[in-house]
Amino acid sequence: MRIDAMHMKNESQLIADYKNGKEIRKFFDYDPFKSFGVRAEELKMRQFKRNELAPILEECNTRWGAGEETLKQIEKLKNPDSVVVVGGQQAGLLTGPLYTINKVISIIQLAREQEEILGTPVLPVFWIAGEDHDYEEINHVFLPEKQRLKKFKFNQSHYKKKPISEIKLDKSLAEKWINELFSTLEETIHTKKNYNMILKAIHDSESFTDFFATLIHRLFEKEGLILLDAADKRVRKIENDYFIRLIENQPKISEGVTQASKELANMDYTTSLEDLDPSDGHLFYHQDEERILLKRTEEGDWIGKQEEINLSTEELLKIANEQPEKLSNNVVTRPIMQELLLPTLAFIGGPGEIGYWSILKPAFHSLDLKMPPVVPRLSFTFIPERTKKALVATGISLETALHHGSADEKEKWLLSKQQPPITQLADDLKKVIEQAHQPIRRVAEDIRDDIGALAEKNLFYLHREIDYLTNRMEQALEEKYEKEISQFELIQMMLNPEGGLQERTWSVLPFLNEYGTEFISKLARSSCSFKNQHYIVEL
Repeated sequence: MRIDAMHMKNESQLIADYKNGKEIRKFFDYDPFKSFGVRAEELKMRQFKRNELAPILEECNTRWGAGEETLKQIEKLKNPDSVVVVGGQQAGLLTGPLYTINKVISIIQLAREQEEILGTPVLPVFWIAGEDHDYEEINHVFLPEKQRLKKFKFNQSHYKKKPISEIKLDKSLAEKWINELFSTLEETIHTKKNYNMILKAIHDSESFTDFFATLIHRLFEKEGLILLDAADKRVRKIENDYFIRLIENQPKISEGVTQASKELANMDYTTSLEDLDPSDGHLFYHQDEERILLKRTEEGDWIGKQEEINLSTEELLKIANEQPEKLSNNVVTRPIMQELLLPTLAFIGGPGEIGYWSILKPAFHSLDLKMPPVVPRLSFTFIPERTKKALVATGISLETALHHGSADEKEKWLLSKQQPPITQLADDLKKVIEQAHQPIRRVAEDIRDDIGALAEKNLFYLHREIDYLTNRMEQALEEKYEKEISQFELIQMMLNPEGGLQERTWSVLPFLNEYGTEFISKLARSSCSFKNQHYIVEL
């Protein structure tokens, strides 16, 4: 395995400026690359519910099949000097797109790096957003099929807004789905082992979150990774006073993030949180197996968007204290809850996350907290040997393939095989026919309108026959050069799928099938600078 840093031209302006220390940094509390020592010292001044949280993590991670290293790390959480590096994601099927794997690797690498530097336990924690209810976002994977990526959807019925962690996994349907996926893969020395690993994960799981967590532990068995399901009702129980603080400080939180969003917009930065309002409650209320996003009225009551619920502040505070499992956080308050629950040395975020975290500083300060150092996650593109060979054969540079794909290069290459180009010949022929056809159309029109229309239709049919011949010629040309064209299509599929980075679309499954789990372990144990934009991993 070879890992090389690479400059990317299409990085968002906000992220580029953030990494380079531009004015956007004023929206954060720490330098993302060199403030960990200061942060660790500041965390020593705060209290956390370590002894309450550790047994919950031990039970969950044991149930998910965690390795011995993970259980040792959970025990270290009880040490008042220990800190964590945390990042999170929804519980995607088969771990979701590759960026989830990349985020886990980032958490592990930064935790190990800072533990060596600080000389104190730094634990890698992955925050599973099990309370999220966007099932359509997590219920599918993309796999290669005939040099194209195909979407394989898991069609299990569900309640529209039911949290993912509460959706019971249909094991029989899941097994059929897995069989469909594996039928598209070529048999390798790793296929049977991966298949059995995934089937066992299905049989050992009750929910989608269980399935996700069990697979993550299989892939990172020896890395000491701790998984935390934010939807765990036992975790919510120890968060009750944190919910109370969020409710009491809602006006300051909402007003602060709304103002920060406007400031960012005035600086021409865009984030995914642009429709904010001071009335936003930034909390969900759980009722009838669905999540209801709350807003606060001018009178101080809390209502649902469709007025499904109406609670006074006193009623909501009572629920927070006695039934906190009925509440959950939205994208604004989740980072604050994470900060209150965990001694966070650093948060690992993707580009979108860092974008919306840029408006959260006032929300943290509303509760007399500092936003933790926000570190951009590592970004990888995996390049198998056959893709490297395709790049060489086509003469396409890696930079071109990543930024633009190979579709344009394929068209240029095909045109070079046509002398003169087929479409040009067809267009010239249409012009000649149209010119020669004009006198008969004129005469037909003079005879009668319907005969003139018939002549126009006749010309249309002539053009259509030329189009048919053109398409057949182009199809025959592609058949003649099928091998060469497949190399262009492989590059597009592998390096610029859907016009973006591989990590946004690809599932980890094809790479596990070809290389086994060892390539993930090697990457997790490597050391990559978080200042670099992107890494190329030659497998």
